[in-house]
Amino acid sequence: MLSLAVDRRGHTRAVLDGAIQPAGFALQPSDVTPIIAAYRRMVRDRAFDVCELAATTYLVARAHGKRITALPIFLTRIFHHDAIVSRADAPVVAPRQLEGQRVGVRAYTVTTGVWTRGILQHAYGVDLDRVTWVTDDEEHVQEFRPPPNVVAAPPDRSLAELLAAGDIIATFKGNAGAGRAGPPRADWSAPTSAPSTTVPLFPDAHAADTAWFQRTGISPIHALVVVKDELLEAYPALAMALYDAFSTARDDYWRELQQDGPRTADDQRWLDLQSIVGGDPLPYGIASNRRTLEALVRYAVEQHVIPEAVSVESVFAPSTRDT
Repeated sequence: MLSLAVDRRGHTRAVLDGAIQPAGFALQPSDVTPIIAAYRRMVRDRAFDVCELAATTYLVARAHGKRITALPIFLTRIFHHDAIVSRADAPVVAPRQLEGQRVGVRAYTVTTGVWTRGILQHAYGVDLDRVTWVTDDEEHVQEFRPPPNVVAAPPDRSLAELLAAGDIIATFKGNAGAGRAGPPRADWSAPTSAPSTTVPLFPDAHAADTAWFQRTGISPIHALVVVKDELLEAYPALAMALYDAFSTARDDYWRELQQDGPRTADDQRWLDLQSIVGGDPLPYGIASNRRTLEALVRYAVEQHVIPEAVSVESVFAPSTRDT
């Protein structure tokens, strides 16, 4: 019986409920809410046999020798032109105005931060090293050491408080920044919205996301699935058994969604994502995601998140490299 920590979504529900199981293996789901709490437990304590993990957190964990390996099962995707907000009374009206300023992000290695900074650099010419990134939480991987333009917020001051006081000019929304309720460094208490006195950096984020995808072909991956190395070594069939099970669950969900229409906000989000990418919003496997994966690795290196570039194939279980 393998312990499993994966968020409940339409395309994972059948695996979590046991309706679809990896051939030859049994899974015991763990209820971790919010799922982001499982990320830290996995990279620090390897608390689960199979676990959802933020893509950048995995790259950092791998760079620091953690004995976990990814499967090309990409559970979440998010576009990012709506990720940053600034004070309404001192709005950032052009991305390059972030240079020379202080911008809040929960932790430097969060995947939303890496993708958004990559967009700011490559699409809008922002010199990321000229921005001071202010964090109010720990990095998931404790061994990570941020570059010198990353500074910690004062103890017991959240990004929302810093933004309200004018100590930072902008911040990320949601769990990546000022959208967390409760004190900083807490265990992700219930999220809240960004302060009402903010304005988005990109007012028409959907149009900007669509234009960026059409230029680059990149559909940003957020969460993937990782497995303890000793299990992959002991059971050579495990990686593909998990890949096939999650793929079947996704395929069944997508057919149901197209036939019956959305029933939840999450259902609608995948249809909205399809309106940007124009095809399958949830592709698994390496081949159909190569451009996106190569971009994530490149951004992580450029932003001093990992020390050197790695090949896409090298970060996935060998038996899945032909997917």
